[in-house]
Amino acid sequence: MTEFDGKLALVMGASGGIGAAVATAFAAQGAHVALHYNRGEAAAQAVADAIIANGGTAMVIQGDVAERGVPAKVVRQAAEGLGGLDILFNNAGAMIRRMPFMELDDALYEEALDLNARPVIAASQAAVPYMEKRGGGSIINVGSIAGIDGGGSGSGHYGSAKAYVHNLTRHMARDLARLNIRVNAIAPGVVQTAFHAATPPERMQAMQATIPLGRLGTPDDCVGPVLFLASSASSYMTGQILHVNGGMYLP
Repeated sequence: MTEFDGKLALVMGASGGIGAAVATAFAAQGAHVALHYNRGEAAAQAVADAIIANGGTAMVIQGDVAERGVPAKVVRQAAEGLGGLDILFNNAGAMIRRMPFMELDDALYEEALDLNARPVIAASQAAVPYMEKRGGGSIINVGSIAGIDGGGSGSGHYGSAKAYVHNLTRHMARDLARLNIRVNAIAPGVVQTAFHAATPPERMQAMQATIPLGRLGTPDDCVGPVLFLASSASSYMTGQILHVNGGMYLP
């Protein structure tokens, strides 16, 4: 995909998992990449160093996107460091912790939105002016199968936040089309990342048994769909959600 040569991309949540895989892939295709991280400085720097060692261009930016004002600051630093912005991959997010519905409180509800939903709005709003200056761009949000099926035990707050991201993606697509900015999303299923580090092995096995392709996903399984959504191959697609789940959910 030589069309990514010289493109300017910001990958939120790029210290590991899907974000690191996507950042590496963009750089391998010739894009100049800014990698955002919160706590994983060493991991994010290792990804950036590997990109640079392979002849690519990368920079790292720290920020807790759950804090008001930080997502916009990260975008601004990325755009200033790269010289603009063409692609934004809104990948930062987490379940935080599991909590049964009858125990769900305002604190966890707010925390889930502050980490999984509000940063998508703030980062995207900050990115739009930079994309507009370059004649358009691509925003790719990360939803989840939990945003469709309600989530597993104790993850209703996370699934609801991701459902918000799904619907927000559709709204953003309509609202930003006039600026030649396409907005799409991926909705991963069960992917083997640090997200599932605390998930008991027996639960992982039970989830795997429900996947028609017979295996758990990997971060690399999400790379192709993201590159596709950022490329001209999907130039007539906006407001779409690509389900990357091995057939676990069939829309």
